[in-house]
Amino acid sequence: MQKLLRIILKITKWFLLSAGIFFIILCVVAFTTLPYHLYHRLATYSLPDKFPPKAIVMLSGAGIPSENGLIRAYYTAKLAAKFPDARVVVVAPGDTSNKESDPVKIANELTIRGVSADRIIFEPNGKNTRGQALNLASGSFKDLINSYIIIVSSPEHITRAVKTFNRAGFTWVSGMPTFETSLSENLEFDDNTLEGNKMVPPIGGNLQFRYQFWNHLKYEILVIREYFALAFYKLRGWI
Repeated sequence: MQKLLRIILKITKWFLLSAGIFFIILCVVAFTTLPYHLYHRLATYSLPDKFPPKAIVMLSGAGIPSENGLIRAYYTAKLAAKFPDARVVVVAPGDTSNKESDPVKIANELTIRGVSADRIIFEPNGKNTRGQALNLASGSFKDLINSYIIIVSSPEHITRAVKTFNRAGFTWVSGMPTFETSLSENLEFDDNTLEGNKMVPPIGGNLQFRYQFWNHLKYEILVIREYFALAFYKLRGWI
């Protein structure tokens, strides 16, 4: 029993030590531009061509309202305005006869942003990217297989989405990454004008610590998760 306990404690010690070292590495890397470049690489795997697409395919994300659901709807509406002859396919699981379902809420958001309701069609059955691609490759969506389509999704998801659709049989696929934009104003400020505790070091002019470091930590999590997802899809033969 004591031997087993020593083994468990040893494993726990090495696990905590490894986790600590890994966390320190992530923090150090977050002060560099590497996380952004990895994130940007996933997002720009296959950017949209100038040719008019036959369909704009919006992958649902977390639904409406949510941060990624709203920004995907924003980019989808922009593409729909640019290419008025393209169909708009809302890919989100849910009962389309229910006004409170996610696909219907997404469609309503698109109509608010100027997309005509008669352009919107649904793929409400797929539960992941693979299932959604297979559903769009069959049935009433078969005509899209050999046509140009643009997928709208989160930046880190674009590579996996495009590769998955290619594997499902789609021959001409691009991805529109839903990048966020920063405020155009300079956000530096003078700490002294805001009063408060003068003993705390000022950070008003340090945008790297206030924003870039934390954004890069977020990018690291997104990139690590996405590369695990890509590896899983590769092992399953889905990409």
